[in-house]
Amino acid sequence: MRIPKQVQNVMKRLEEAGWEAWCVGGGVRDMLLGRDPGDWDVTTSARPEDVMALFGADALPTGLQHGTVTIGGGRGVEVTTFRRDGDYLDNRHPDHVDFTSSLEEDLSRRDFTVNAIAMDLRGELRDPFGGRADLSAGVLRAVGDPEQRFREDALRIMRGLRFAAKLGFAIEPETAAAMDRCRALLGNIAPERIHVEMTGLLCGPWAAEALLGYPRILAVFLPEIAPCVGFDQRSPYHCYDVWEHTARSVAAAPPRPVLRWTMLLHDLGKPETFSLGEDGRGHFYGHWRESVKKAEAVMDRLRFDNHSRKTILTLVERHDCELAFSERSVRRNLARYGEETLQLLLEVKRADNQAQAPACRDRQALIDQWEALLDLVIAQGSCFSLGQLAVRGGDLTALGLRGPAVGELLRELLELVIEEKLPNDRELLMTYVREKLG
Repeated sequence: MRIPKQVQNVMKRLEEAGWEAWCVGGGVRDMLLGRDPGDWDVTTSARPEDVMALFGADALPTGLQHGTVTIGGGRGVEVTTFRRDGDYLDNRHPDHVDFTSSLEEDLSRRDFTVNAIAMDLRGELRDPFGGRADLSAGVLRAVGDPEQRFREDALRIMRGLRFAAKLGFAIEPETAAAMDRCRALLGNIAPERIHVEMTGLLCGPWAAEALLGYPRILAVFLPEIAPCVGFDQRSPYHCYDVWEHTARSVAAAPPRPVLRWTMLLHDLGKPETFSLGEDGRGHFYGHWRESVKKAEAVMDRLRFDNHSRKTILTLVERHDCELAFSERSVRRNLARYGEETLQLLLEVKRADNQAQAPACRDRQALIDQWEALLDLVIAQGSCFSLGQLAVRGGDLTALGLRGPAVGELLRELLELVIEEKLPNDRELLMTYVREKLG
């Protein structure tokens, strides 16, 4: 795996002009791990004004106050001057930066040793903090004093958890302890940034391990999870407490944000709705209602977009519902939720079931059968939406109907078709309409 040509060209021009140029951060880390890097960043001894002058019209001043210039169109290449940071007064941003001629000084301000490795055009590495050894050992370790790193920028705590979930790395004990001590500082971070990092964590291959290992940190911005940790379900259907069931169900779902967030939120209402039956078994009657309320609060707090919010709330509300095994039931569910949401609901049910007691896993076969029936109904071209109905609004207005009455009658016709009381045939449906209107 090589440095991309566009990045090489930028580094070469900087070197030819007499400046140092190094790749740093995630691009170097991922390349050393044999992974496909998503981003490549360049750091240089050239000052921002020198970079602007060297690249001319190809240079965009995207962050001059922090020494960053972006070269080229499209995604471009971010070039940042070697720097040292001033004081972090808000636990997120330095109040100023000073430029330096020292690569090592620049690397010393970075978050984790695995992200503090630099590489030049010839493949020479600079690794003053032992990042390569930590990569080999699968360890996340803060650069320098871990508590100082997290007090400077509390978002690094969430970045650490995201890296752990993404890479499967263990967090070095002193680093983990400092993350926990500084966890309250996450309250100073913009909710949008927390949302992004948390989504990255949830979609990582090792999400369950990160969730189970650090609930105290996550509870700073997700206080709803705290009652779930260690909550015994007292149920033969569950071999894990509520939080471990939640974490395992997250990992069992396909790594799509809407699904992983649904699994994180789907059982938040269980602790409040717990009751113990005369048989000694735990019950959570109507827990989905409380889960929906808590999910709404979480998504409001973390600034979810409206589409994701609506979909996740539907999935949380319906995650525990029984699906009747009939074509009529499939059509009714399609009419209510649509094909995409219904497919997502089946994935939610699969993930939920995989995180239950082994004796319950035979439910997977029932979910598969229901999905096969869903595919059959769709393949048959069955009518389950107004768009598929053989009668249109214009047909009804031609008979003199106006306003809300048009939509009401169309929905009535759709219900009759779904219930197989009338076929989806225009003439037969219009005959029904004429008779109804007298």
